[in-house]
Amino acid sequence: MERSTTKKVLGLRQMVIVGMLSGISIFMGLTGLGFIPLPFMKATIMHIPVIIGAIVEGPIVGALVGGVFGLFSMYQAFTAPGPTSFVFYNPIVAIVPRVLIAIVAYYVYRALKNKFKKDSLPIGIAAVLATLTNTVGVLGLTYVFYLEKYSHALGIAPSATGAALATVGVTNGIPEAILSAVITIPVVATLRKIKK
Repeated sequence: MERSTTKKVLGLRQMVIVGMLSGISIFMGLTGLGFIPLPFMKATIMHIPVIIGAIVEGPIVGALVGGVFGLFSMYQAFTAPGPTSFVFYNPIVAIVPRVLIAIVAYYVYRALKNKFKKDSLPIGIAAVLATLTNTVGVLGLTYVFYLEKYSHALGIAPSATGAALATVGVTNGIPEAILSAVITIPVVATLRKIKK
């Protein structure tokens, strides 16, 4: 009988990493450790395990971790609702941008990794662009699906909602992108050494 040469989509190590990184993301959300207080905002770092998983183990691992992060966002929205939590009741808003984090992180890193002498620059750029993908994805989908409802929840005119979302994108997205690069670079470098 001929042995199948079909490669498994995920090996045992990759499944363990998916579980570990998903667990870290959920732990950060439940304990509040996924939010770093800055002078003017709380920056989230809950997406960083998705970026790390994608760069170290590939887009499938990253996308699975991103899917878990998205499902956890939905869980949080239902169990501890705030004025705009309804946005995350929608799996398209809650999950799709989180999966895209992994796709962007992996392919940006892959495109840049041989163009620089040091690996830290491609990792940092991938982390920044992946973070911005999440920010733009969530806010953009909020605008598309919930313009009226979101403006009502914030008590602003629908015509001002686009500007309000763009402001959130700039004030939250840019610090989060920088923070994700600062954290991701040393973590990925350490994991690469362990893998070798």
